[in-house]
Amino acid sequence: MIKYIDIHSHLNLKEFNDDLPGVISRMNKQEVGTIVIGVDKKTSELAVKLSNENENIWACVGIHPTDSVDDFDEGFFEELIKNPKVVCIGECGLDYFRLKNEEEKEKQKELFERQIDFAAKHDLPLMLHVRPSKGTQDAHLDVFKILESKKKEYKDKLRGNSHFFASTKEIAEEYIKFGFTISFTGLITYIQDFNEIIESIPLEMIHIETDAPFVAPVPHRGKRNEPIYVIEVAKRIAEIKKISETELIPKLLENSSKFFNLKF
Repeated sequence: MIKYIDIHSHLNLKEFNDDLPGVISRMNKQEVGTIVIGVDKKTSELAVKLSNENENIWACVGIHPTDSVDDFDEGFFEELIKNPKVVCIGECGLDYFRLKNEEEKEKQKELFERQIDFAAKHDLPLMLHVRPSKGTQDAHLDVFKILESKKKEYKDKLRGNSHFFASTKEIAEEYIKFGFTISFTGLITYIQDFNEIIESIPLEMIHIETDAPFVAPVPHRGKRNEPIYVIEVAKRIAEIKKISETELIPKLLENSSKFFNLKF
């Protein structure tokens, strides 16, 4: 049985090396599933391995815009997506927060476009990582330009989720116009800036995530994050949207299972 889906975690990172079986055991007890996200070739392979070994884990494979020196090796990823538990491509996108120069920006755009093409070719959603430079929305605006340029070619096959959303209501509305969903982390349990955005987004366009091991929610803030803490994110969304958890939780599960085509 699965009650919650944490759509974005990194159980494939070193922070879980010492106690991963315990983390997964706690997930099973709390009826939590997760999509483990690749950021390069090595972590993508490990995400697939974890998905094969655990019924309540799925995999996302791809190349992060800044965390990897890997290029997008299409042949390598063609082999990985033969596994039916690979449910999305990424995390990919644009990250201008510590951008060094224009050459790096163009390289990120090329890497992103290749993964868009790959995802559309195989009819899989994208898992977007978009982080603008400080005080701007530049990375989001460039993502929209790229998505618009691909929209005519791919139509309904161009779809995805904006992970770890921390931008404005206007940016959220633009993602929704493209048919992209939006996911929220534990950040919303201790920062109020996104309440109005969550109130305004249709419930069917929302997912919950942890981005574990990062950004643990209240009351676990300061600890290593893990997928079971996604329950706190769900509680907070219920509070903001002024609906009961009994109503919210099945809807969030339905959202993630439909969007990522998860087989329970």
